[in-house]
Amino acid sequence: MTFGINKLVRWASLLSVACAGMLGQASAADTETSTRVVAISILDDLFFRDVAAGMKAQAKKEGITLVQMNSNHDLVTESRLIDNAIRLKASAIVISPADANLSVPALKKAHDSGIKIVAYNDAVNADFVLATVRSNQQALGASTGEAARAHISSKLGGKARVGVLCFDSLLPAQSDARVQGFLGAIHKLGSGVVLLARKDAWEANTAIKVASEMLKAYPDLDIIYAANEGGTVGAQLAVKSMTRAVKVFGTDSARQELDMLVAPDEILLAVTGQSPYAMGVKAMEAAALAIQGKALQKNMYVDGTLLSRADKEALAKYREKSTSN
Repeated sequence: MTFGINKLVRWASLLSVACAGMLGQASAADTETSTRVVAISILDDLFFRDVAAGMKAQAKKEGITLVQMNSNHDLVTESRLIDNAIRLKASAIVISPADANLSVPALKKAHDSGIKIVAYNDAVNADFVLATVRSNQQALGASTGEAARAHISSKLGGKARVGVLCFDSLLPAQSDARVQGFLGAIHKLGSGVVLLARKDAWEANTAIKVASEMLKAYPDLDIIYAANEGGTVGAQLAVKSMTRAVKVFGTDSARQELDMLVAPDEILLAVTGQSPYAMGVKAMEAAALAIQGKALQKNMYVDGTLLSRADKEALAKYREKSTSN
């Protein structure tokens, strides 16, 4: 959820848990006695909503008052939200940083005020961050790459011309790790696998346009790999609209991607999904331990799950679980 800065300032001055900007908190009567944790995301998409749900559930178990905010991947907004966490006298900040380096000064200020810092989804390059909870990004890409390699071997004679949609300008380290994991897996087939293009497009609408341009520029394209949810959805829709025999492989496993994996068009063949709910739970567990002064593992990884059209049983089970959540 996105917060107006002025609203946050007014709410912070009142120190009221009952304000409309708060999610997953205790009642206003508990404000003065409960431990308060501020969680800051960078986007309000399905992935971060699932993370938020995991945080909310674990915060309730831990007896923590949880305040969830969204920086919209903007450093100025993020800095102001961190300042408000200081004013709220939060015990901990759990943050998906806007930038691994540029987010440091504002977080250092919070750390110096006595607030424990836990990162999730992406790292912060600072020693005072007590723990980072994230997926192994290269492993996510490699997992999908293995599925693509099997397809190239069995259906394309071991040769393929490949296009990539990434998010290098949004989160460069994370994006590149996924892409390199994917390419590393398919390049094991040798020189017959050729990368034709790598373009930034992480939101579905933009990805439709960029993938369509890629398809027009390379009539002999065989495969598109998209490194995130929006790119995967956009690539599939672009291929479908142009009725091309191109197959799509991706990362992330939001509901729309799960539906595409069982669609009769057989365009999207496999994705490797993160576990955002588990990430949220683990991040809040880390915050609770940090507040208690207990030792933490510096890097905590959450396993991903390969979901393939070829493994219908596993896909059906995952879809059922996703629906029930």
